[in-house]
Amino acid sequence: MDSVGIHRPRNLGWARAAALLYGDWGTSKAYVIGLAFVAAGFSSFPIILAVCALTGLVAYNYIIVCKNFPDGGGVYSAAREQSRVLAVLGSLLLVANFTVTAALSGWAAISYFGIPKEYFKLAAIGFILLVGLINYFGPKHSGSLAVIFAVPMVVVVVAIIGLSLPHLTLANLKPMTGTFGQNWVAFVGVILALSGVEAIANLTGVMKLDAGATPEKPSVLSTARKSIWPVAGEVILGTVLLAWAMLSLPQNLSEELKVRFEDMLRFLGEYYGAAVFGHHFGQIFGIFIGLVVGLLLLSAVNTAISALIGLIYMLARDREMPAPFTKLNSHGVPKLPLAVATILPVLLVIFADSLQTLAALYAIGVVGAITVNLGSCSFNRRLQLGWWERGIMGVTFIILFAVEITIAKTSPNALFFVACVLGVGFGLRWWAMTHAGFETIIIKREFAAAVSHDTTHFRPNLTPGQSILVAARGLTPVLRFAVEEAKFRQGNLYVLYIKELAVNLPGPLANVERPRWQDDHDAAYIMYAMVKLGQEIGVPVIPIFVISENPAATILDISATIGADVLMLGSSHRTKLVNLLKGNVITEVAKNLPENIQLVIHS
Repeated sequence: MDSVGIHRPRNLGWARAAALLYGDWGTSKAYVIGLAFVAAGFSSFPIILAVCALTGLVAYNYIIVCKNFPDGGGVYSAAREQSRVLAVLGSLLLVANFTVTAALSGWAAISYFGIPKEYFKLAAIGFILLVGLINYFGPKHSGSLAVIFAVPMVVVVVAIIGLSLPHLTLANLKPMTGTFGQNWVAFVGVILALSGVEAIANLTGVMKLDAGATPEKPSVLSTARKSIWPVAGEVILGTVLLAWAMLSLPQNLSEELKVRFEDMLRFLGEYYGAAVFGHHFGQIFGIFIGLVVGLLLLSAVNTAISALIGLIYMLARDREMPAPFTKLNSHGVPKLPLAVATILPVLLVIFADSLQTLAALYAIGVVGAITVNLGSCSFNRRLQLGWWERGIMGVTFIILFAVEITIAKTSPNALFFVACVLGVGFGLRWWAMTHAGFETIIIKREFAAAVSHDTTHFRPNLTPGQSILVAARGLTPVLRFAVEEAKFRQGNLYVLYIKELAVNLPGPLANVERPRWQDDHDAAYIMYAMVKLGQEIGVPVIPIFVISENPAATILDISATIGADVLMLGSSHRTKLVNLLKGNVITEVAKNLPENIQLVIHS
């Protein structure tokens, strides 16, 4: 066994998927209704209803996308079936979307925390850099922030609506004025409620399979439907009712509403809380809302940065971006994509002067990516779509295409921003394709001698005896101990090297080449040394190389697959912070290892 493909366990249930989606999609109401009021004042209700209707339509379309792409159905996967260039175009639009999402969510979070405006930029930059630092460790639990704060956010929304119910009125609602073109531009200007919908399609590759489905014939339709509809329903209903509560406020508060548009939910909580239970309750309730919404917005920053890292890495892995973008740090996180995903939102915050500025840049990316995705699906005759599904998807594509053209026409800053992203992205793609091939490198004499050792005809002597599996991260004492035990037990020694990939890949893994330990510097250093040592002392050494998002699950799978009698692990010397973020592999393995396999932890 020379190598093993990327292990991608399907352990994401519908409830957790819905919570992850809500962590991004559910935050849109935190700024959508405020921006709508700035755009149209007390005439904004029809615009908000139209945005919610479009949100529901897009949600239905993405259930279809998830059904047809059970191994990852983001824009990259959908468009790649039509054209690689189109797939890269859609991905770069998504890069623009994630960049603005991180900056916009960070800015909005600062507003809800109540930090003075003169410190907005500094605080937002600090939080984005902190999220980038956390992602350096490839944390397993940072994505759970959205799950943790989803329930409090729903409670806050329900509480605000409940307090406002006795005060809801239609008296303040004004009819829309102006021409269709003017109203269309206003509608296009507040399409921010589509944030996060691409994320759910990217998660289909790790979703639990439907009943009766198999890995060979996967299906996640039921899981996707249960994930999308509850979140879409809450987003639509919550946005409509909160907008009605906002428009039920006295008209003499119009100027204050425009000032507080960045933290509108907090303002609504303060006003209606004070109206029902008094001024002090309103202030305390407002602080609570600011904390809950702000933390959920920060989790949206983390979601956007994580998604951006995975997207850039995936493009580089498929040779659409330069190869250096695939280099991983010691925690399995791509180095350059992490830097790009952190620096780009910081630059946007530095050059922005308000939430409106960032909002103006947002829609062109997300709407463009969704347009490419739905357009690619609707024109793809290989997809098994019903005529009504293809028709609805086609109509949605036309609407979103019109929205995208309108944004490009009416928002020069957005057009310039996305043009910069596309220009740099396609420039890097050209550079990657031009410089594809072998490079001349200089290596140490000792490593060259090890690599030049003839192991082509190495065949392990599979003599009877106990099989030992040892997981290696370097030439550590546990390897020497494993060799000694294999010699003593007259068994085979399997040396497992796991290249940890702490990235959420936004697409299927079918295009991934079979990994070879000979192509990985760290793995080759260990494997060549162990194979040579095994030949010298008469121990059959079988290298196993794995790229995995879940090291503990991979160790358990391979232990059972090869029928290991003994599993040896070296004790971890990671800091408590890293163990908190990533989890302890030894603990997870010990908890789930079958009783017939002995576990030896070598310190």
